[in-house]
Amino acid sequence: SDSWSACTDEHTALLVSGVRLESVTILHAKVAQKSYGNEKRFFCPPPCVYISGHGWRVVQDHLKAGGYGDSVYRICGYMCLDSSSQSQADAFKLLFDEQPNSRLFACAKSLFISDQDKRKHFCLLLRLFLGNRQEVGSFQSRMIKVISKPSQKRQSMKNADLCISSCSKVALFNRLRSQTVSTRYLSVDRGAFIASARQWTAFTITMGKCMQGGIVLSEGFICYGSVVQFICTESGVALPPMVIRKVNKQHAILDVDEPVSQLHKCAFHFRDNPNAYLCLLNDTIIQYQAPSSIRDSSRVVLNDGSCWTIIGVEVVQFTFNQGLTCIQTPVSPFPVINGLEVNGGGHVAMLEIHGENFSPHLKMLFGNREAETMFKSPKSLLCVIPDVSVYSDNWRCFRRIITLPLSLIRTDGLIYRTSYSFTYTPELHLSASSRGAAGGREGGADGGQEDGEDILLETIHQEFTRTNFHLFMQS
Repeated sequence: SDSWSACTDEHTALLVSGVRLESVTILHAKVAQKSYGNEKRFFCPPPCVYISGHGWRVVQDHLKAGGYGDSVYRICGYMCLDSSSQSQADAFKLLFDEQPNSRLFACAKSLFISDQDKRKHFCLLLRLFLGNRQEVGSFQSRMIKVISKPSQKRQSMKNADLCISSCSKVALFNRLRSQTVSTRYLSVDRGAFIASARQWTAFTITMGKCMQGGIVLSEGFICYGSVVQFICTESGVALPPMVIRKVNKQHAILDVDEPVSQLHKCAFHFRDNPNAYLCLLNDTIIQYQAPSSIRDSSRVVLNDGSCWTIIGVEVVQFTFNQGLTCIQTPVSPFPVINGLEVNGGGHVAMLEIHGENFSPHLKMLFGNREAETMFKSPKSLLCVIPDVSVYSDNWRCFRRIITLPLSLIRTDGLIYRTSYSFTYTPELHLSASSRGAAGGREGGADGGQEDGEDILLETIHQEFTRTNFHLFMQS
């Protein structure tokens, strides 16, 4: 376009630097129903994309002041299946809306997988652009399992991937008479639970056992008849504990205890209110007072708004910033860390990083310190663990743990944030010679006191840097 031809290299560099401190989040279901023939079973809930951060706004304000139109700085995206046969023409164009919390939001409402695609699993591919020309990068979802229809059989361990586990992420939606236009998703808006026609929320579902004094959290597969709770993964707000019931022909079945499966129809009974069920009324979430069945005490008659469909979901987040430089190349492929392993000890302690999309252009960051890093393969990096002394001049006085965030930095200054941390933990176990040196110091000999202090400090330092490292995922 004319506005693009007028854009200088300096502005182009600024455009991509505008993604600094950005976070790209993809929400999608764990399973997708295959479409047969001419039908199109659109993915439900639809894959959603959120972009947060203030970098894009800095660019927008700068280019507005320079007289450029929104075709230059507006973020746009395309989402498709990761099939190599698909072109951008087959992708769904995402139109981003700005939300009150300054995030950008878009959803891919008409994606589907046809019966011509014989894969049992696939991924979604998101491509983001600035001004429809400058590529920000490509981002991939987690693996999605293809199913033909929801399983009505009792699930076994052979189909564990179709069961809903405690502490996993799920979404709930309500659909009247199988009509797509009538679909409403359970969502959280400004701390309140609502039924939304467009946006859905990922919830952590937890299962508890009723014990004296309250409900105790338990692990394993969610089964009908269990007490469950839904906690918003973003805000932390939660619904009260409820009993999950299987739904069959608009009846809640009270005597079923089998595992809950993907895309099952469920109802949620409030424990403290007889016959009260989670229900939607237009866009509002209410409690529905269900009448008991006269013919069968093991069934409860429900209305349309209290019949929900449950499905497992994934939340994939990519966080990056560009430091002090202007990035002129896409941020992808995005490196992903899957695990860490400490090797060796003392002054030669090494950290092996396992993951995907590694390259020779990446270095490990401990806090803001770059570590000497060696590229082994696209799935493995090796780095030297920095000495604890580099993080403080008075490290000899430390008697506390030191925790540092781990990041990856590209040679052009782009920083990839991770959810991993590294912790140095001092634990003093003085050897007999060290204890003797300490005793000699107390004896008052000047030379012995200095030697004892040196040995003691060296012992502390060795305990900092030996193999006493803790690696963990931050929640």
